[in-house]
Amino acid sequence: MVSKTSKKRLFCGMGYREVQRSNSTRKAQLTRAQQQWLRKQGQRNVGWENIIKLYHALNDLQYDSDEPTLEELFLKAERIGNKYQTSEEIQAFNQALNAEVAAISEEIDRQFPDNSMEVIDYSKGV
Repeated sequence: MVSKTSKKRLFCGMGYREVQRSNSTRKAQLTRAQQQWLRKQGQRNVGWENIIKLYHALNDLQYDSDEPTLEELFLKAERIGNKYQTSEEIQAFNQALNAEVAAISEEIDRQFPDNSMEVIDYSKGV
């Protein structure tokens, strides 16, 4: 008698039904417009390939809506940092930053000189 032992297929540590359940709960948290967009894109929660594609699509949508951008994170960090600095410290930092930016700009101009002059005549009609 031969016993067939099938290995359970996993995706991100979850079985088929678990991924389906995860997709369903995460999809229910989306707006109606996002759900309709997924439907129009042909995203389905049936079949291994489809549930994996839907899982990734939901991750992309969730990342786009929930996560702050890198710029927002830097601005928030700057606001928090400014709370703990005196105005003299902030001014000294800004002066040092301006000096560094000027030095970098001079170095770029030295390495990549732009000797040609560009003239644009806006007086002529197109």
